[in-house]
Amino acid sequence: MKVLKIGASWCVDCKVMTPRWEEIEQEYPWLETEYIGLDDNPDAIKKYNMASIPTFIFFDKDGNEILRMSKLVEKDVLIKAILENKDK
Repeated sequence: MKVLKIGASWCVDCKVMTPRWEEIEQEYPWLETEYIGLDDNPDAIKKYNMASIPTFIFFDKDGNEILRMSKLVEKDVLIKAILENKDK
């Protein structure tokens, strides 16, 4: 499973989420993650049809979007989503 993380350097919620994701990436090294910063990639807003940041888009092994979360998300909610979708 892959998770695309989209945020910006000026986003307060993004700054709060960064350490949560760092912990998750340490705990689940098999999880593939990619970060897109809107500072350098403003077109990502339109490309991924985003309404708010940070946005986390979960993809299955075929590259299809299976879940999307935005704004502040508790670590346990993220872990539950990861584990429930890891085999997709």
